[in-house]
Amino acid sequence: MTARILLADDQPLVRAGLTMAMADLPDLAVAGEAGNGAEAIRLASELRPDVVVMDIRMPGTDGIEATRAITAATTDVRVLILTTFDDDDNVYAALLAGASGFLVKDMALTDIIAAIRVVAAGDALLAPSVTRRLIRQFATHRQQTAPGRTAGRDRKLDRLGELTEREREVLILVARGMSNGEIAAHLYISPATAKTHVARLLAKLGVRDRVHLVIAAYETGLVSPSSQ
Repeated sequence: MTARILLADDQPLVRAGLTMAMADLPDLAVAGEAGNGAEAIRLASELRPDVVVMDIRMPGTDGIEATRAITAATTDVRVLILTTFDDDDNVYAALLAGASGFLVKDMALTDIIAAIRVVAAGDALLAPSVTRRLIRQFATHRQQTAPGRTAGRDRKLDRLGELTEREREVLILVARGMSNGEIAAHLYISPATAKTHVARLLAKLGVRDRVHLVIAAYETGLVSPSSQ
């Protein structure tokens, strides 16, 4: 099945490069292009792509606002943010807005395509060490700027209590950045069983993808940045 991709970037050369890179790929197809956040919101609603590759800094409505609007309107469209190592504040905001992962603009084109495939497959971009670092920084940032209990955190804590011991174990491994295959090998279970556990965690904790499973694990104190 071919995943449909919406490219949202104010630089035509970036959009053209990604379009050319996907032109001959049987599993990815560019469904549309947007030059700003407002256009990305409109096209995401009209085209219902599988993934929006979203730049953060665009004129008018920026990528964070656009991500928030798109993820609030549907759970079917995933957003993959374009960012840089030094843009941590925007990363935190993008996670809160519902982004499913991050791309660094100076990544190799083959790595960007691989990242798009990961998110298009319904997963989140957790494997690269940079993403784990950003998640840890996000968790620490939330603890420093929003101490104490919040309504969202309380809900996650309540739901955490509903998990089985095996599901809690799987959640910890997800928070370490392990793939389903790695979790299966670590726990001596089949990959299909690992995938089922992850799916149940998503449903029980009420989050949209693995990135937000990791955030939930940090927010509830199940794991901490110092333990990873």
